[in-house]
Amino acid sequence: MNAKAEHYDVIVKPIITEKATMASEHGAVVFQVAKSASKPVIKEAVEALFGVKVKAVNTTIIKGKTKRFRGVAGKRSDVKKAYVTLEEGNTIDVSTGL
Repeated sequence: MNAKAEHYDVIVKPIITEKATMASEHGAVVFQVAKSASKPVIKEAVEALFGVKVKAVNTTIIKGKTKRFRGVAGKRSDVKKAYVTLEEGNTIDVSTGL
């Protein structure tokens, strides 16, 4: 497997929510990432895919909600989010897609 495919395995998708939009005003971009991905791996993947310089990476794991489907209790899977802060002058436009 080549390196580019590995980077796409690390970054699942960009997250576009109200909170993520507020973070983007301060130079941060929010991505859903693989649960096994570490901060250095996330930094390397973002720099390689988007050609930007990353200042910091903060991660959080969102626990899946318990939901009922057709009367049967189930659980959504846990999700890992990465708040990627970019160096001054670097931007990523997530609304256009990868």
